[in-house]
Amino acid sequence: MREFMDISKALSDENRVRVMMVLQDRELCVCQLIEVLGLAPSTVSKHMSILRQARLVEARKAGRWIHYRRNDSEADEHIAEALAWLDESLQGDRQVIVDRKRLKSILKMDPETLCCRQASRVKAN
Repeated sequence: MREFMDISKALSDENRVRVMMVLQDRELCVCQLIEVLGLAPSTVSKHMSILRQARLVEARKAGRWIHYRRNDSEADEHIAEALAWLDESLQGDRQVIVDRKRLKSILKMDPETLCCRQASRVKAN
């Protein structure tokens, strides 16, 4: 029951679902996720924590960056089914299409520059 509840909670928020969809084919730095979602770093961190608790995503640290990817490789049956349902259900969704277009331009940016720009915004506030 616990696993079901964790997955249900993780997928009950639009921003977390958006994250799962942009991570569909790639690993992304947290700075890139912040840019796609247009949310504060602390908010994105909270969303990622919930997704990690549900074991829907995995994280790896590389220097000062944290990279996230979907847990496709070692996913148990319930996670694999949830990811397949998500992908099938949202294939042509307008928000998913907008996020993917936005991600294309974000991927052209140097991650170092992107992370420094976000750090500057946080300090300014």
